[in-house]
Amino acid sequence: MPVTAYDLTGRTAFVTGAASGIGRASAALLAQAGATVHCADRDEQGLHETTDLIKQAGGTAHPHPLDVSDRTQITEAIATAARTSGGSLDIMAAIAGIMHSSPVLETRDEDLDRVLAINFKGVLYACQEAARTMIASGTRGSIVTMASGAIDTGGPGLLCYGVTKAAVVQLTKTLATEVGPHGIRVNAVAPGWIRTPMTTRHDDRAQAHTESLMVRMSPLGRVGEPEDIAHAVLHLASDAAAFTTGQILRPNGGVAMPW
Repeated sequence: MPVTAYDLTGRTAFVTGAASGIGRASAALLAQAGATVHCADRDEQGLHETTDLIKQAGGTAHPHPLDVSDRTQITEAIATAARTSGGSLDIMAAIAGIMHSSPVLETRDEDLDRVLAINFKGVLYACQEAARTMIASGTRGSIVTMASGAIDTGGPGLLCYGVTKAAVVQLTKTLATEVGPHGIRVNAVAPGWIRTPMTTRHDDRAQAHTESLMVRMSPLGRVGEPEDIAHAVLHLASDAAAFTTGQILRPNGGVAMPW
């Protein structure tokens, strides 16, 4: 018997952070499953590369260049996406995020404000507008947020990043209780170390050391790839997770972050 729970044909998805990494992989996989995918990112070149890749593979995608920390921009983009599908939105994958590393005693107001604006406020704005749109159209949709393995432990230099990802978890659990009566599910993915442009743009030697450490710590003997997390996003977005809400899925290769 064919498995149809992952068939997203006829559904509309909105993906933030779609220009690269986990966002790009998730947008591509949702499109491969049949969804019309609206891709959002402030990196216009990467954004158009993502939509071109989806179209070349036979999927349907639309680019929305925007800054997720601007409530007006993301509200207007989601409204536009919903209008193209008769006013409905089925899937929100709020993936956009940035990393910042600084010791607690050296963390400045501007550091925290910048990371909060993108990693938390950007997710909040996307979730709010997606939920409002789903409720207005009577859509029993799915909202997927992106947390991190950093929610489970402290780590040197990870104050800003860890705080914002922990806030995303609280947002996810709280929103799930509020929109569940409307048939809307809200879940988070908390990846371990994933090889993406965001995690590899730092010092090469430090990167190699971190990856070597994660490989040794993982029972699977490897670090993660964006596609590993994209499959988690697809699962939570699909009918396969129809009885799952308010949960944190941890695809991390079995690694408890070692510090």
